Amino acid sequence: MRTIGAVIFEGFEMLDYFGPLEMFAMHRDQFKIIAVGEAAKPVTSSGGPAVVPDATFADGDRYDVLLVPGGKGVRAEIENAAMLEWLRAASAGAEVVTSVCTGSALLARAGLLNGHAATTNKLAFDWVREVSQTDAVDWRRSARWVKDGKFYTSSGVSAGTDVSLQVIADLLGEEAAQGAAFWAEYEANRDADNDPFALEE
Repeated sequence: MRTIGAVIFEGFEMLDYFGPLEMFAMHRDQFKIIAVGEAAKPVTSSGGPAVVPDATFADGDRYDVLLVPGGKGVRAEIENAAMLEWLRAASAGAEVVTSVCTGSALLARAGLLNGHAATTNKLAFDWVREVSQTDAVDWRRSARWVKDGKFYTSSGVSAGTDVSLQVIADLLGEEAAQGAAFWAEYEANRDADNDPFALEE
């Protein structure tokens, strides 16, 4: 059984978070999902509903898979030293590190994407490149998601559900990914290089 550390912060985007987790939850015998927050108090999403963390940064737990959503709250979190430090520490022991939407800005700001290819929300693409404060990331504008080593970064919002299916395929096999999508009645975009929402540079 693999543990998924799904980080939450004030203003996280709901579909960035719950879309991928729904896919992982289709294989409850393979994945244990843990919501991780900076503190043991409810965290309000961008849409309003709050989530209570199962664990905190201070617990120092190891996770096999990390999920880092985006959302409006990223704009504050990129200046949050505790968040960046936790991402560095948690990523070191993780088998897979996944970001959705502008969550890749947090990984990049933490220095974790240096030397890697990555993508992000296309409407926020230039902003993410700017706030990452590094030229060491190969940002891919047209990608739906990018897999580079253990790092999986996706485009905006619904793309997180697509990249989670790729993670499932890589960890459990293609049949498991197809099964999760079928059970959820979700028609996935499985073409990593084709984001229909990509904008001209």
